[in-house]
Amino acid sequence: MTKIKVGDTVRVIAGDTEKSKGKEGKVLKIDHEKGKVLVEGVNKVTKHAKPSAQNQTGGRIEKEAPIDISNVMYVHKGKPTRIGFKITEDGKKVRVAKSTGDVID
Repeated sequence: MTKIKVGDTVRVIAGDTEKSKGKEGKVLKIDHEKGKVLVEGVNKVTKHAKPSAQNQTGGRIEKEAPIDISNVMYVHKGKPTRIGFKITEDGKKVRVAKSTGDVID
């Protein structure tokens, strides 16, 4: 189980692509089996597409490539923080920001 969910804002803290390091974006998709995340506007790659019925002009298409989940960190109140879990009084398991102790969801 990952501590990051779809829709969370994350910051890239490490990785091969230095141009993506330090960028922030929303998580679009998570691949739990491979341990990868797709972050909006981060790790852009260029794909060359042949002309087809959907894309009649073809050409170069820019899209996001997945990056390892260990290379992103959750952003809470503008600062990256680690995430922990806590059981509330009513028995619910919630995510908690380690830096502030605030409940995330």
